Amino acid sequence: MHIRVGFEMAFQCPGPTPMILALSIHPSRAVDLVRADLLVTDPPVPVTAYRDLFGNGCSRLVAPPGRFVLSADAIVHDSGLPDPAATGAVQTPVQWLPEETLVYLLGSRYCETDQLSNMAWQRFGAGPTGWQRVQAICDFVHRHITFGYQHARSTRTAWEAYNEGVGVCRDYAHLAIALCRCMNIPARYCTGYLGDIGTPPPYGPMDFAGWFEAFLGDRWYTFDARNNTPRIGRVLMARGRDACDVALTSTFGPNTLQRFKVWTDEVRPE
Repeated sequence: MHIRVGFEMAFQCPGPTPMILALSIHPSRAVDLVRADLLVTDPPVPVTAYRDLFGNGCSRLVAPPGRFVLSADAIVHDSGLPDPAATGAVQTPVQWLPEETLVYLLGSRYCETDQLSNMAWQRFGAGPTGWQRVQAICDFVHRHITFGYQHARSTRTAWEAYNEGVGVCRDYAHLAIALCRCMNIPARYCTGYLGDIGTPPPYGPMDFAGWFEAFLGDRWYTFDARNNTPRIGRVLMARGRDACDVALTSTFGPNTLQRFKVWTDEVRPE
């Protein structure tokens, strides 16, 4: 299938405002781009592209004073298959994990493994390992947190989400990531597009989505504690230790976000 994805963000800036953006489709999906997700700015400004420490495609620019609009509109070829499930995937002992996965065992800004370790071992220590352990964590988080956009808070951590029991998709991901790390399973945060393809109505407002990946056996697998079911049409933008590493926009100066729109829809191949 083909999926049209994109966004439009409008800012009001009182003065020149440097910005770092993680708004590009991940390089791993570059071969799937039928129409590239070119970043458009209004008014036009110079844009520099680069790869960050996690391999994400990022951009940097300086927004001029006044109204400033960022947008992109791409078409992505997708298999149309749901997220793969490997229920027999095993948990790799820490001493055998590849070095590049070890950073995803450690606590991070939004995932306080030290605060959650005792609870994690009490709840999941006697259960199965590998895929079944990650799924048990997702099941717990899915039940424990009540979803609601009114509960969104950019500073909420995994420990706070556990205690408050409310949140949005990033909170589900942060708590599941922290619990996986507590159980010696590398886990990393993902952000991107996820539409309603293959799900029954009614549909909520479209937004960017947050999910996570866990390292089992010798590869990374997608998990989604918010939806807790395999989904179709997931388009990755960026990965990191938590949401702090994959902020969509990092602005260095006062500004006001005036408009925010995201779309992801199945379209017929041209």
